[in-house]
This record gives sequence, C-alpha cells and structure tokens, in this order.
Amino acid sequence: MELDLDESSLAIGRIERALSRIEKALTDRASRPAPEIASPEATGGDQSALKAEVVAVIGELDRLIEEAKRG
Repeated sequence: MELDLDESSLAIGRIERALSRIEKALTDRASRPAPEIASPEATGGDQSALKAEVVAVIGELDRLIEEAKRG
C-alpha cells in the first residue's frame, strides 16, 4: 500500500495536533504549583495521557518512514 499525498498530509496533521497537546500538557504542568507530596493518582493520569500521545506520534512517524522507504 502506497501512502499518497492526502494520507501523508493527514498523518502530518495528526502528528502536529498530538505534539501541540503534549506541549500544552507540559506547559500546564509546569505552571501548576508543585504539591509537597504528589499522589500517584494525581500524577498518574497526566503521565499516562502524555505517554499515550508520545506513542501515537511515534506510531505515525514510523508509518510515514516505512511508507517512504517503500517508495
């Protein structure tokens, strides 16, 4: 299956949106006052969401790279 220009553009758009969400989450996290003792419940959700976004970006990039190698 060859990746056409429209599919590439859509994949790049998904990557850009995911990176924007990651950037926003990190900015929000940096602007929050740090609690004395962070509970795992409070930080676990944020951490899991960020990991999921990073995995999604890596998956899209891997897909684009593989399709580019195929020509």
